[in-house]
Amino acid sequence: MQDFEFDLFVVGGGSGGVRAARMAAQRGARVALVEGGAMGGTCVNVGCIPKKLYSYAAHYGEGFAEAQGFGWTVQAPTFDWATLKANRAREISRLNGVYAQLLHKTGVQVIEGWAQVAGPHSVAVNGQVHHARHLLVATGGRPVVPDIPGREHVITSDDIFDLSPFPERLLVVGGGYIACEFASIFNGLGAQVTQLYRGGQVLRGFDDEVRDFVAAQMRGHGVDLRVNADVAAIERTSTVCRCGWPTAG
Repeated sequence: MQDFEFDLFVVGGGSGGVRAARMAAQRGARVALVEGGAMGGTCVNVGCIPKKLYSYAAHYGEGFAEAQGFGWTVQAPTFDWATLKANRAREISRLNGVYAQLLHKTGVQVIEGWAQVAGPHSVAVNGQVHHARHLLVATGGRPVVPDIPGREHVITSDDIFDLSPFPERLLVVGGGYIACEFASIFNGLGAQVTQLYRGGQVLRGFDDEVRDFVAAQMRGHGVDLRVNADVAAIERTSTVCRCGWPTAG
Protein backbone atom coordinates (compact mmCIF):
# COMPACT_ATOMS: atom_id res chain seq x y z
CA MET A 1 0.00 0.00 0.00
CA GLN A 2 1.40 3.39 -1.03
CA ASP A 3 2.55 5.64 1.79
CA PHE A 4 1.21 9.15 1.16
CA GLU A 5 2.80 12.32 2.49
CA PHE A 6 -0.60 14.04 2.73
CA ASP A 7 -4.23 12.98 2.84
CA LEU A 8 -5.25 16.02 0.76
CA PHE A 9 -3.19 18.27 -1.49
CA VAL A 10 -4.95 21.45 -2.63
CA VAL A 11 -3.78 23.39 -5.67
CA GLY A 12 -5.00 26.97 -5.37
CA GLY A 13 -5.35 29.36 -2.45
CA GLY A 14 -8.63 31.00 -3.43
CA SER A 15 -11.90 30.87 -1.53
CA GLY A 16 -12.67 27.29 -2.53
CA GLY A 17 -9.19 25.89 -1.96
CA VAL A 18 -8.69 27.60 1.40
CA ARG A 19 -12.09 26.48 2.66
CA ALA A 20 -11.56 22.88 1.59
CA ALA A 21 -8.09 22.76 3.15
CA ARG A 22 -9.30 24.22 6.45
CA MET A 23 -12.31 21.90 6.75
CA ALA A 24 -10.23 18.82 5.99
CA ALA A 25 -7.46 19.80 8.43
CA GLN A 26 -9.97 20.50 11.21
CA ARG A 27 -11.15 16.91 10.84
CA GLY A 28 -7.67 15.50 11.28
CA ALA A 29 -6.47 15.17 7.70
CA ARG A 30 -2.87 15.93 6.73
CA VAL A 31 -3.30 18.80 4.30
CA ALA A 32 -1.03 20.88 2.09
CA LEU A 33 -2.00 23.83 -0.06
CA VAL A 34 0.08 25.39 -2.82
CA GLU A 35 -0.39 28.93 -4.11
CA GLY A 36 1.83 30.91 -6.45
CA GLY A 37 0.17 34.28 -5.99
CA ALA A 38 -1.52 36.26 -3.25
CA MET A 39 -3.62 34.24 -0.83
CA GLY A 40 -7.38 34.57 -1.22
CA GLY A 41 -7.78 34.17 -4.96
CA THR A 42 -9.94 36.30 -7.22
CA CYS A 43 -12.51 37.33 -4.61
CA VAL A 44 -10.00 38.84 -2.21
CA ASN A 45 -7.45 40.24 -4.63
CA VAL A 46 -9.15 41.27 -7.89
CA GLY A 47 -12.83 40.54 -7.40
CA CYS A 48 -15.59 41.00 -4.86
CA ILE A 49 -13.74 42.82 -2.10
CA PRO A 50 -11.67 45.43 -3.97
CA LYS A 51 -14.59 45.98 -6.34
CA LYS A 52 -16.90 46.78 -3.42
CA LEU A 53 -14.34 49.21 -1.99
CA TYR A 54 -14.24 51.05 -5.31
CA SER A 55 -18.02 50.93 -5.57
CA TYR A 56 -18.36 52.57 -2.14
CA ALA A 57 -15.89 55.25 -3.26
CA ALA A 58 -17.87 55.91 -6.44
CA HIS A 59 -21.10 56.54 -4.51
CA TYR A 60 -19.60 59.40 -2.52
CA GLY A 61 -19.58 61.69 -5.57
CA GLU A 62 -23.35 61.57 -5.84
CA GLY A 63 -23.65 62.04 -2.08
CA PHE A 64 -21.58 65.21 -2.18
CA ALA A 65 -23.72 66.55 -5.02
CA GLU A 66 -26.94 65.92 -3.07
CA ALA A 67 -25.66 67.31 0.24
CA GLN A 68 -26.46 70.95 -0.50
CA GLY A 69 -30.11 70.11 -0.98
CA PHE A 70 -30.17 68.82 2.59
CA GLY A 71 -28.59 71.91 4.12
CA TRP A 72 -24.93 70.95 4.02
CA THR A 73 -22.37 73.47 2.85
CA VAL A 74 -19.23 71.70 1.65
CA GLN A 75 -16.23 72.67 -0.39
CA ALA A 76 -16.02 71.30 -3.91
CA PRO A 77 -14.79 67.69 -3.41
CA THR A 78 -11.72 66.34 -5.17
CA PHE A 79 -10.93 62.70 -5.80
CA ASP A 80 -7.46 61.21 -5.31
CA TRP A 81 -7.13 57.95 -7.26
CA ALA A 82 -3.70 57.18 -5.77
CA THR A 83 -5.08 57.35 -2.23
CA LEU A 84 -7.92 54.97 -3.05
CA LYS A 85 -5.52 52.50 -4.66
CA ALA A 86 -3.12 52.63 -1.71
CA ASN A 87 -5.88 52.11 0.86
CA ARG A 88 -7.33 49.24 -1.16
CA ALA A 89 -3.90 47.58 -1.39
CA ARG A 90 -3.43 47.94 2.36
CA GLU A 91 -6.78 46.29 3.11
CA ILE A 92 -6.18 43.45 0.64
CA SER A 93 -2.76 42.82 2.18
CA ARG A 94 -4.40 42.56 5.59
CA LEU A 95 -6.90 40.01 4.26
CA ASN A 96 -4.11 37.99 2.61
CA GLY A 97 -2.59 37.68 6.08
CA VAL A 98 -5.92 36.65 7.59
CA TYR A 99 -6.28 33.82 5.07
CA ALA A 100 -2.73 32.63 5.69
CA GLN A 101 -3.27 32.70 9.46
CA LEU A 102 -6.48 30.67 9.18
CA LEU A 103 -4.58 27.95 7.35
CA HIS A 104 -1.71 28.06 9.83
CA LYS A 105 -4.04 27.69 12.82
CA THR A 106 -5.65 24.56 11.40
CA GLY A 107 -2.30 22.93 10.61
CA VAL A 108 -2.37 23.22 6.81
CA GLN A 109 1.11 23.22 5.28
CA VAL A 110 1.26 26.14 2.85
CA ILE A 111 3.70 25.85 -0.05
CA GLU A 112 4.55 28.90 -2.16
CA GLY A 113 4.96 28.15 -5.84
CA TRP A 114 3.23 26.94 -9.00
CA ALA A 115 2.06 23.35 -9.10
CA GLN A 116 1.91 20.76 -11.85
CA VAL A 117 0.01 17.50 -11.50
CA ALA A 118 2.62 14.79 -12.03
CA GLY A 119 0.44 11.69 -11.61
CA PRO A 120 -2.75 10.33 -10.03
CA HIS A 121 -1.44 11.11 -6.55
CA SER A 122 1.53 13.39 -7.28
CA VAL A 123 2.07 17.15 -7.55
CA ALA A 124 5.36 18.81 -8.52
CA VAL A 125 6.15 22.20 -6.94
CA ASN A 126 9.49 24.01 -7.24
CA GLY A 127 11.20 20.86 -8.45
CA GLN A 128 9.92 18.70 -5.59
CA VAL A 129 7.24 16.04 -5.98
CA HIS A 130 4.62 15.63 -3.23
CA HIS A 131 2.33 12.62 -2.87
CA ALA A 132 -1.23 12.74 -1.53
CA ARG A 133 -4.15 10.36 -1.28
CA HIS A 134 -6.44 12.99 -2.79
CA LEU A 135 -5.70 15.97 -5.05
CA LEU A 136 -7.98 18.99 -5.27
CA VAL A 137 -7.42 21.37 -8.19
CA ALA A 138 -9.02 24.69 -7.25
CA THR A 139 -7.25 27.09 -9.59
CA GLY A 140 -10.26 29.04 -10.82
CA GLY A 141 -9.99 30.90 -14.13
CA ARG A 142 -8.64 34.05 -15.70
CA PRO A 143 -10.03 36.59 -18.20
CA VAL A 144 -9.08 36.23 -21.86
CA VAL A 145 -8.76 39.07 -24.38
CA PRO A 146 -10.28 38.19 -27.79
CA ASP A 147 -7.87 37.82 -30.69
CA ILE A 148 -8.60 41.12 -32.44
CA PRO A 149 -6.29 43.71 -34.02
CA GLY A 150 -4.97 46.03 -31.31
CA ARG A 151 -5.54 43.61 -28.44
CA GLU A 152 -2.19 44.68 -26.97
CA HIS A 153 -3.83 47.96 -25.94
CA VAL A 154 -6.45 46.17 -23.84
CA ILE A 155 -6.43 45.43 -20.12
CA THR A 156 -8.68 43.01 -18.25
CA SER A 157 -10.68 43.42 -15.06
CA ASP A 158 -7.70 41.97 -13.14
CA ASP A 159 -5.55 44.94 -14.14
CA ILE A 160 -7.98 47.82 -13.72
CA PHE A 161 -7.60 48.23 -9.96
CA ASP A 162 -4.09 49.65 -10.36
CA LEU A 163 -4.58 51.45 -13.65
CA SER A 164 -2.33 54.51 -13.87
CA PRO A 165 -3.12 57.29 -14.36
CA PHE A 166 -6.83 57.52 -13.66
CA PRO A 167 -8.58 57.33 -17.06
CA GLU A 168 -10.35 60.43 -18.32
CA ARG A 169 -12.12 58.15 -20.82
CA LEU A 170 -12.78 54.43 -20.45
CA LEU A 171 -14.26 51.90 -22.86
CA VAL A 172 -15.75 48.78 -21.22
CA VAL A 173 -16.47 45.85 -23.52
CA GLY A 174 -19.04 43.37 -22.25
CA GLY A 175 -22.51 43.26 -20.80
CA GLY A 176 -22.22 40.94 -17.81
CA TYR A 177 -22.42 42.08 -14.22
CA ILE A 178 -18.64 42.62 -13.96
CA ALA A 179 -18.65 44.92 -16.99
CA CYS A 180 -21.68 46.82 -15.69
CA GLU A 181 -20.10 47.18 -12.25
CA PHE A 182 -16.83 48.60 -13.57
CA ALA A 183 -18.60 50.91 -16.01
CA SER A 184 -20.70 52.28 -13.15
CA ILE A 185 -17.76 52.53 -10.74
CA PHE A 186 -15.52 54.53 -13.05
CA ASN A 187 -18.41 56.68 -14.17
CA GLY A 188 -19.08 57.48 -10.51
CA LEU A 189 -15.41 58.29 -9.92
CA GLY A 190 -15.44 60.83 -12.74
CA ALA A 191 -14.35 59.06 -15.93
CA GLN A 192 -16.21 59.41 -19.22
CA VAL A 193 -17.37 55.81 -19.75
CA THR A 194 -18.60 54.08 -22.90
CA GLN A 195 -19.80 50.49 -22.62
CA LEU A 196 -20.28 48.17 -25.61
CA TYR A 197 -22.23 44.93 -25.63
CA ARG A 198 -22.77 42.67 -28.61
CA GLY A 199 -26.22 41.53 -27.45
CA GLY A 200 -29.51 43.40 -27.37
CA GLN A 201 -29.48 44.09 -23.63
CA VAL A 202 -26.96 43.82 -20.80
CA LEU A 203 -27.05 41.15 -18.06
CA ARG A 204 -28.05 38.21 -20.21
CA GLY A 205 -29.72 35.53 -18.10
CA PHE A 206 -31.12 37.97 -15.54
CA ASP A 207 -34.80 38.92 -15.24
CA ASP A 208 -35.79 41.15 -18.18
CA GLU A 209 -37.24 43.88 -15.96
CA VAL A 210 -34.00 43.96 -13.97
CA ARG A 211 -31.96 44.17 -17.18
CA ASP A 212 -34.02 47.07 -18.53
CA PHE A 213 -33.96 48.91 -15.20
CA VAL A 214 -30.19 48.57 -14.75
CA ALA A 215 -29.53 49.74 -18.32
CA ALA A 216 -31.80 52.75 -17.88
CA GLN A 217 -30.17 53.66 -14.55
CA MET A 218 -26.67 53.41 -16.03
CA ARG A 219 -27.58 55.64 -18.95
CA GLY A 220 -29.35 58.05 -16.61
CA HIS A 221 -26.19 58.38 -14.52
CA GLY A 222 -24.00 59.12 -17.53
CA VAL A 223 -22.71 55.81 -18.92
CA ASP A 224 -22.80 55.79 -22.73
CA LEU A 225 -24.21 52.26 -23.03
CA ARG A 226 -24.39 50.90 -26.58
CA VAL A 227 -25.88 47.48 -27.35
CA ASN A 228 -25.85 45.39 -30.54
CA ALA A 229 -22.22 46.43 -30.94
CA ASP A 230 -19.04 44.37 -30.93
CA VAL A 231 -15.42 45.45 -31.16
CA ALA A 232 -13.70 44.69 -34.47
CA ALA A 233 -10.35 46.43 -33.85
CA ILE A 234 -8.55 48.82 -31.51
CA GLU A 235 -6.23 51.52 -32.78
CA ARG A 236 -3.94 53.78 -30.75
CA THR A 237 -3.66 57.35 -31.96
CA SER A 238 -1.40 60.12 -30.62
CA THR A 239 -3.76 60.82 -27.71
CA VAL A 240 -6.34 58.05 -27.36
CA CYS A 241 -7.19 54.49 -28.26
CA ARG A 242 -9.88 54.39 -30.91
CA CYS A 243 -12.20 51.43 -31.38
CA GLY A 244 -14.01 50.39 -34.53
CA TRP A 245 -17.00 48.14 -34.18
CA PRO A 246 -19.68 46.68 -36.48
CA THR A 247 -23.27 47.40 -35.52
CA ALA A 248 -25.71 44.51 -35.63
CA GLY A 249 -29.47 44.70 -36.13
